[in-house]
Amino acid sequence: MATPLNVGLMVPANNTTMEGEMLGWLPPGSTCRTLRVPRGNGLLTAETLPAYKAAAVELAARFDRDTLDVIAYGCTAAGFILGPEGDAGIAADLARVTGKPVVTTASAMVHALQQAGARRINVLTPYLDDVNERIRRFLAAGGIDVERLDSFLAPDVQALGRITAEQVRARAEPLLEPDVDALFIACSQLPTLSVIAPLAERFGKPVLSSIQVTAQRAMQYVP
Repeated sequence: MATPLNVGLMVPANNTTMEGEMLGWLPPGSTCRTLRVPRGNGLLTAETLPAYKAAAVELAARFDRDTLDVIAYGCTAAGFILGPEGDAGIAADLARVTGKPVVTTASAMVHALQQAGARRINVLTPYLDDVNERIRRFLAAGGIDVERLDSFLAPDVQALGRITAEQVRARAEPLLEPDVDALFIACSQLPTLSVIAPLAERFGKPVLSSIQVTAQRAMQYVP
């Protein structure tokens, strides 16, 4: 049986999904100590990100490092907007503040797809066009091409929070196309725990999600 993991989880203040689903992917007995990064009702943008990033780093100092194994930075859109170098930078800042290894959802996505040998993928997101373009660039930097991207185009955090697992499943099914290597469902607010396995069984290829890959990457830091 896998060793339980004690995770310090950081998510946007509006996120109602990631903590529960992380525990569903982690070994039994694992825990999440969750800190919520303050934000407004609008979606993150390049303009609002510096203040959000500063707030996250300041907040991380509240973690009790003696009780944690790893920090999981589950702010997915923030990672895409920052780009690979910026995402690595905030991971380094959080590691400095907490004294713990740090997993970011954005980097975990690239790592999981590379490990699966996926080079051409389809993507489902809830984001608006600017962030969707940044996802394409983030993946391209890791040698992964997005063949087709579909989005719920959620205009704000309220609309994002209303997206259900059934809606995710229905929107993902048309993206299970035979000429790609994998499907990735982006965003740590989208509920995916109950839909990943059925979609992957139907697809016969990897179906991965933001929360799933964050948990899997965190498990590599089990002491």
